[in-house]
Amino acid sequence: MLRQELDRERQRRMELEQKVQEVLKARTEEPPAQPPRGQAQVNNGADRWSQGLCPRVQKWFYEKFGEYVEDFRFQPEESTVETEEPLSARRLTENMRRLKRGAKPVTSFVKNLSALSDWYSVYTSAIAFTVYMNAVWHGWAVPMFLFLAILRLSLNYLIARGWRIQWSIVPEVSEVVEPPKEDLTVSEKFQLVLDVAQKAQNLFGKMADILEKIKNLFTWVQPEVTRKLYIALWAAFLASCFFPYRLVGLAVGLYAGIKFFLIDFIFKRCPRLRAKYDTPYIIWKSLPTDPQLKERSSAPASRRLQTAASRSYVSSAPAGLSKDEDAGRVHGAKKGNFHEIFNLTENERPLAVCENGWRCCLINRDRKMPTDYIRNGVLYVTENYLCFESSKSGSSKRNKVIRLLDITDIQKYKVLSVLPGSGMGIAVSTPSTQKPLVFGAMVHRDEAFETIFSQYLKITAAAASGSDS
Repeated sequence: MLRQELDRERQRRMELEQKVQEVLKARTEEPPAQPPRGQAQVNNGADRWSQGLCPRVQKWFYEKFGEYVEDFRFQPEESTVETEEPLSARRLTENMRRLKRGAKPVTSFVKNLSALSDWYSVYTSAIAFTVYMNAVWHGWAVPMFLFLAILRLSLNYLIARGWRIQWSIVPEVSEVVEPPKEDLTVSEKFQLVLDVAQKAQNLFGKMADILEKIKNLFTWVQPEVTRKLYIALWAAFLASCFFPYRLVGLAVGLYAGIKFFLIDFIFKRCPRLRAKYDTPYIIWKSLPTDPQLKERSSAPASRRLQTAASRSYVSSAPAGLSKDEDAGRVHGAKKGNFHEIFNLTENERPLAVCENGWRCCLINRDRKMPTDYIRNGVLYVTENYLCFESSKSGSSKRNKVIRLLDITDIQKYKVLSVLPGSGMGIAVSTPSTQKPLVFGAMVHRDEAFETIFSQYLKITAAAASGSDS
């Protein structure tokens, strides 16, 4: 009986679960309940309005701010390789002229400031000094400089419109502009490149000197100079902390005006006074450049080497050789003294200007052999002779001695005519040579020519006066 009741109860539960599942299945398959007609129309209108509003807002936002949003997008950086122009003499000259024209406003401004400080125009400098000091005293220095900048721009505008206005203390001198030549010879092109390269070298050298001095000032290369700047900065810092800015600005402005208009004027007129008391000038002049530092560091080593060499030479010098003879050019042990090398009298010594001689090459155009045609050596001038010492070791036959009275003509000479300039040689004509002897490749050609020519005139004048008497 009990088992039958349990089976019935289990069957009832199973039937109840089946009915529940059928009801749930029927509810899921039924369509959603339709809202009332009025409520459905309101919902549809709201959906359409929301769907139409979002694109409008997005479109308006993109039109107004899309350009700025695009700028914030990160993109890979493009590596662009600049094409370098080939070297051209005309292009190089044009760029130097462009640099000069571009720097002309700066240079003219500096010239005007220098003219104000030098009192080039007394009335202009007096008016500028009075206006500046009054502006600083009443606290109008900044408005004054701003007004001058506005005035300068206004004048530039009028000049650009065709007005002829000259606002300069120093009168401008119009430079003669040479028209560019279309066809240049090889020599002219070479000379043009040399001129431009020399200007660029000097310009870069001045800029490098300024930058190196500033660097060495702040890197304690010369501690006694940098210490002054260090103390001045500390004094300025403490003054700015304890004194009001108006008082500090007044003191700085008054000092700048007095220094620029009065003190600098006195120092420029009195160089000795400036060298003693002009502290900024002294500091700037005492600052070394990098090449000067290298020379200072190498000077002690070279002095030690020279001292050691002189000691070794004195110890190895032959007997009977005085110290006065050692003071001249150090010749080899085999060559002996100067007068022995050229078979001259003992009183024939090189002049003080050419005590160490001028290195050059002797070109004897009467000779046919290459070994005799060109000889490298050193040229000397004595009181009566022109002496050439060959650098090759051997007999003294390779040396050349020319008596100054035997010279018939002496002039500057250019060995290669295709090269620019007046050359680096000296041509000497004598009765014993068919073609002039040429001393070429002389670095100090002009100095040597002036020395030889002046001594030649002196000897010929003395000989002429002796013959007349």
